[in-house]
Amino acid sequence: MKLITEVAAETGIHEDHLELYGKYKAKLAPSLWDEIKGRPDGKLVLVTAINPTPAGEGKTLTTIGLAQAMNRAGVKTVAALREPSLGPCLGMKGGATGSGKAQIVPADEINLHFTGDIHAVTSAHNLLSAMIDNHIFQGNELGLDPQKIVWKRVMDMNDRSLRSIVTGLGDGNGTVRESGFLITTASEIMAVLCLCDNLADLRERLGRMLIGYDREGQPVTAGSLKAVDAMTALLKEAIKPNLVQTLEGTPVIVHGGPFANIAHGCSSVIGTRYALKLGEVVVTEAGFGADLGAEKFMDIKCRQSGLKPSAAVLVVTVKSLKYNGGVPKSELYAGNRAALIAGLSNMQRHIKNLRKFGVPVLVALNHFEGDSQAEIQEVLAACQRLNVPAAISKAWAEGGAGGLELATALKKLLSGSDTSAYAPLYKDELDIPSKIGKIVKEIYHGADVAFSPAAKRSLALIERLGLSHLQVCMAKTPYSFSDQPRLLGAPEGFTVQVRDITLSLGAGFAVVVTGSIVTMPGLPAKPAAEGVQIDREGTLIGLL
Repeated sequence: MKLITEVAAETGIHEDHLELYGKYKAKLAPSLWDEIKGRPDGKLVLVTAINPTPAGEGKTLTTIGLAQAMNRAGVKTVAALREPSLGPCLGMKGGATGSGKAQIVPADEINLHFTGDIHAVTSAHNLLSAMIDNHIFQGNELGLDPQKIVWKRVMDMNDRSLRSIVTGLGDGNGTVRESGFLITTASEIMAVLCLCDNLADLRERLGRMLIGYDREGQPVTAGSLKAVDAMTALLKEAIKPNLVQTLEGTPVIVHGGPFANIAHGCSSVIGTRYALKLGEVVVTEAGFGADLGAEKFMDIKCRQSGLKPSAAVLVVTVKSLKYNGGVPKSELYAGNRAALIAGLSNMQRHIKNLRKFGVPVLVALNHFEGDSQAEIQEVLAACQRLNVPAAISKAWAEGGAGGLELATALKKLLSGSDTSAYAPLYKDELDIPSKIGKIVKEIYHGADVAFSPAAKRSLALIERLGLSHLQVCMAKTPYSFSDQPRLLGAPEGFTVQVRDITLSLGAGFAVVVTGSIVTMPGLPAKPAAEGVQIDREGTLIGLL
């Protein structure tokens, strides 16, 4: 690893603009923005993926490898990524910093506590939770209805036993009421941190957050509780983007960590803007498949920030195609041409969907050692039939050198006549049911939407409060276009079941909870934490 001061200097950042967290991590000071804000923006490239297998298919490592490759190809490139959450790191997925020769470092530190941003979000969120209960206990001047508090608590860990809890039990411990926990990455404060423009905007958004309703049914916001300044104080360092590097010394801005299945799934607007001033090209990613992360990147992040993507890279693997063709996870390394061909329908739909946003698309075939040449050619031939450029990425095995074919294809796409004409999928003026329906029918290709009684009550409330202008953030399984995880490939004619709709007024969207999705994950039968070891020198083993 290079010293982070050296990485910064090579990126054009003076050491005076760094707030060092040891030798290899730093936060970017606001003074840097004052220096670079007048520069022209680089080109913004989104890396997304088809619907993955439960093991994940290498979207983050492809993003890292592509950034390394673009720099090798002579294009000054900066990557912009999300921060890993302890929940999946110690749960199902393990580390989230790439792998092989396409990693960001220091990986162990980034995967664990990093610079404390997610902890700060947790603390700010739970401060508000505590002040809500204390306000009720101390006389409830605002007249909050204890049974209509919508603000829960959070922690950065998978713990299904905390999804539903009862607080206030025992004499003198406050009002007894039902509540629960979310994982921190689903906190509205995480969304606010990632969508705000600056500290003042962060404070204003925090004040707009809905905490519950009074006894007359009127909404009560965080701003009413006099908690906002303290919350902002807890987040004043977390709002600063973090600078790290890849194994090849490519600069990477890592900031914010919302999940894409239960939140909006994109790294921060602030971090992306810094990157755009520092690089000719910025390669960023959005979580899970394009039906989730990319849709939210286009319809929420870009709409709110004014960012305009120049291209989208769709990560495809032979394994994920076979999985979408019906092959179980345990048999994905075996050849299965019929399943591969069946799974290509999933890739085709994602390509079609991305083009609806007006951006040119490039397919990145993330190469695995077990992929046969016949399977690879099948995928490339399908891309040719769809008139979409495609390239093989061997970034895991070869780092930037293995991504040069992909980098060359991206350079050609960015310089070609097929330029971006980005536009969001729906207009703000549509009502909430119409926005949901448009996503379900045009992105998921479902036939209809069914609203539960709870969801219908939420829609009536949204209408009464005049909040139909909000964007929608779909909370949905990542494994299918539908809300049913086992409905793979490119299903059609299904009905999406909406269980509830919650309001994130600070973030500017309504969260649409579908199917059996949960906002507090549980640990798998064999958590990744069981494989983590630490030797006598303090070196971690098994986190990646």
